[in-house]
Amino acid sequence: MALPAVHRDPALPERVTIYEVGARDGLQNEKGVIGLDTKLEFVQRLTGAGLPIVEATSFVHPRWVPQLADAADLVARLDLHGTTPYPVLVPNERGLDRALEAGVTHVAVFASATETFAEKNLNSTYETQFAMFEPVVSRALEAGLKVRAYLSMCFGDPWEGEVALDRVVTAGKRLLDMGAYELSLGDTIGVGTAHHVEALLDAFGEAGVSTGSSDGSSRLAMHFHDTYGQALANTYAALRKGVTTFDASAGGLGGCPYAKSATGNLATEDLVWMLDGLGIAHGVDLAGLAQTSAWMAQQLGRPSPSAVVRALTTA
Repeated sequence: MALPAVHRDPALPERVTIYEVGARDGLQNEKGVIGLDTKLEFVQRLTGAGLPIVEATSFVHPRWVPQLADAADLVARLDLHGTTPYPVLVPNERGLDRALEAGVTHVAVFASATETFAEKNLNSTYETQFAMFEPVVSRALEAGLKVRAYLSMCFGDPWEGEVALDRVVTAGKRLLDMGAYELSLGDTIGVGTAHHVEALLDAFGEAGVSTGSSDGSSRLAMHFHDTYGQALANTYAALRKGVTTFDASAGGLGGCPYAKSATGNLATEDLVWMLDGLGIAHGVDLAGLAQTSAWMAQQLGRPSPSAVVRALTTA
């Protein structure tokens, strides 16, 4: 089924970049071990569906996330110098060492806006996490890698409640000042609302961080979870503020192993359907992507949580 032709609202971006996180963030919390060949096929199918960037895995210690223990083996089977970037998450210098050994060209670091989540997710404190990331970012940049930064708990924390806007802005600017080319603001437990999104982006703008521009100089991306069904509404609010990069997970897979209230990510198919309806270009083949997510749902033995996947693939 195709949407009717639409006239794009000039207040919205002409094009957005979808940063696909299904192969890493989507699979990391799965209890059953997923085979290497299945992961590789998933990444290749996502690439074939036109996703412009596919985060492949994480060089985290296998004890922390056993599902990603095969990171080096997966990366070894990817074309790291093709047209599609395959970033990997690196939690510390040892993770960076492994990524460098694997020959990756893009890495990402993952910080917290709150004290409690830094302790639970990074075995660190809010303050010492930055000291941990500084050599990771500097060494990666010296090696010619692109570095992205994730900031989690930007809207609410299951232990600390609502997170102050100025705290998120301060933490985010510290990561950008280290040299990250882009900062992904995460609604890790999905409690954000459209007004909260607008307020946070306004706060970054007031602090001198561009939320969106036609020349591509914006350094902010958004990473929404759909715990309370607000991910698309929040995406629309961010679009109206000029944000042009959105993280999404094929089929709505994912969560966070360190925050039990963090349910699935924004489904890439649901995002694409909305963008099509708004007349915003993205370059993704929705039918191929939906088939990929339906295939992965079969591998996992349960239906896809994405409404669009179910609508497009149910006989």
